[in-house]
Amino acid sequence: MLGLREVLAPEGFRVIAPDLNIPSFEKLDFKVMARVSFWEIKKHLPAVVVGSSLGAMVALEAARIALAAPLVLIAPALGFGSRWIETLPPGDPVSFFHHAEGRELPIHRRFFEEMARVKADREPPAGPVTLLMGTHDESVPFGLVREVWGRWQKSGRLHSASRFVEISGGDHGLIEHVGAIAQEIRSAAQAPRG
Repeated sequence: MLGLREVLAPEGFRVIAPDLNIPSFEKLDFKVMARVSFWEIKKHLPAVVVGSSLGAMVALEAARIALAAPLVLIAPALGFGSRWIETLPPGDPVSFFHHAEGRELPIHRRFFEEMARVKADREPPAGPVTLLMGTHDESVPFGLVREVWGRWQKSGRLHSASRFVEISGGDHGLIEHVGAIAQEIRSAAQAPRG
């Protein structure tokens, strides 16, 4: 199955995916991840900023710093820290499933505590945002993401070109939906920014 890079590259899209396991997965630091992402965005001036899962939260935080590009958020890990902090087993580090690796890896408890304080999703981003969410996401509750989107809409500050895309039956990885995701990225690249 083709990934986003293989689907979009022939159309002239250059996919830049910095490693956000900073300084390592075991010792993740959200503030550093957002800062690195912000500098990558400033350096490359992308047409669209795409983030998946925790990367979507990083993209939201980078957007708060001063991002002009439209956002495409795939299965965003909204409420990540507060949802997980209550269910973590005792000890430090704790094991956590790393989707890219396909296995459990150790991560320090402080990361979850830091994420419980992150409020990147409190207000909608200033620019256009497309949010793609599978209805059968096993990691991020669909209802929670829909609730945040509803709050953004009610605020009256959600950009008029913003869209919530419900992917019926989609799981957290949305691997089977690369074509639909690529189409949303193409559309976001053409969205008005004002």
